[in-house]
Amino acid sequence: MCNLYAQIASQDRLRHVLDAVVEDDDEVIEDLTGNLPAQPGIFPDYPAPIVRRTPSGVQLMRARWGMPSPAFALKGKRTDPGVTNIRNVASPHWRRWLGVEHRCLVPLTSFSGIDGRPGAPRNHPVWFALAEDRPLAFFAGIWTRWTSVRKLKEGEVAADLFGFLTCPPNAEVAPVHPKAMPVILTEPAEWRLWLTAPAPEALALQRPLPDGLLRIVAEGAREDAG
Repeated sequence: MCNLYAQIASQDRLRHVLDAVVEDDDEVIEDLTGNLPAQPGIFPDYPAPIVRRTPSGVQLMRARWGMPSPAFALKGKRTDPGVTNIRNVASPHWRRWLGVEHRCLVPLTSFSGIDGRPGAPRNHPVWFALAEDRPLAFFAGIWTRWTSVRKLKEGEVAADLFGFLTCPPNAEVAPVHPKAMPVILTEPAEWRLWLTAPAPEALALQRPLPDGLLRIVAEGAREDAG
């Protein structure tokens, strides 16, 4: 459903928000991203920031968008561009990455879906955010280190990869995309739960945002700079 999103919050803002993820004063926030620019248009296979747990706290790092594809989807293919959206977490392919060691938070300020409303222009992006000023939120993500051929010209590479969970759409998203929306976490308690709780408890977060929490903030463009 979501193959385009934006993350335009400043690096300082992101670090400040991560203070709410750590639970103890002795936990540290490790930033491995270097100079993290605003990304008004993040497409599949783009590198983007994710947040994962470590034994000493949380780590902000970059990974490429698109988890390893199931074997059946790769038959006859020479590359694996990856899977960006994960819905069926009961699948054995995805179950291996549902433990806390593979869960992550994916920062976003807005996300896009192709407009499915009657009469909409073809391939017309519609951008959703929590408010006009694009507050920071997180997708409920999973990540792994994987060796594969993403692009023929690149050859075989070992890379950190991520994707995020989807769920049924809420009232704002359904008219545009009636099949699904990303799982979005907006509260510190949810962020900590996703990163630390046993899988059955964490997967209870795989549900739509309550109706009324999203709004359409832009249309037509392939980037959302706010």
